[in-house]
Amino acid sequence: MQKMIKGVTVEITQGNIAAQQAIDAIVNAANAQLQTGGGVAGAIHSAAGPDLTIACRTLAPIKPGEAVITGAYKLPNKYVVHCLGPVYGHDEPAAVLLANCYRNSLTVAEQNKAHSVAFPAISTGAFGYPLEEAAEIALRTVLESLSGLRYVRHVRFVLYTDEQREVFEKFLMLLLAEASKL
Repeated sequence: MQKMIKGVTVEITQGNIAAQQAIDAIVNAANAQLQTGGGVAGAIHSAAGPDLTIACRTLAPIKPGEAVITGAYKLPNKYVVHCLGPVYGHDEPAAVLLANCYRNSLTVAEQNKAHSVAFPAISTGAFGYPLEEAAEIALRTVLESLSGLRYVRHVRFVLYTDEQREVFEKFLMLLLAEASKL
């Protein structure tokens, strides 16, 4: 699914975040130490190679909601934006921290003049954030940020499962319908 909103293409697709061709910056659902792990971080670190781990050492640790940027090394992108999402039920206020993750990732991408950014479903894996809540927060935050973007012209949500993609598509349509009534 793809929609043009405020001059920015917002896309929802299913796939591997570490295999996003023609995207300037991908977002890593990182851990505080910015090290390889499972899920998104594991896939990104594995595809990028050991130089990514070395680059991350000087930037860690980060706090929930914070975002930092590195080169992408062996990935087909220019940058990796690393953001630490909240652990659901532990890091509070979880909704604010998750929104900050998306907002700060876009800010860092803008500062580096990235024209396109790909996000995973941050915090919905091992960090336990309920998918529907996380999708609404992610999409609402990105949609609210669009008018302030100068460089980013394409935001892609890369979801790993059918369920994730369907939930994100549902919330995008709901939020667009809500906005059209204003």
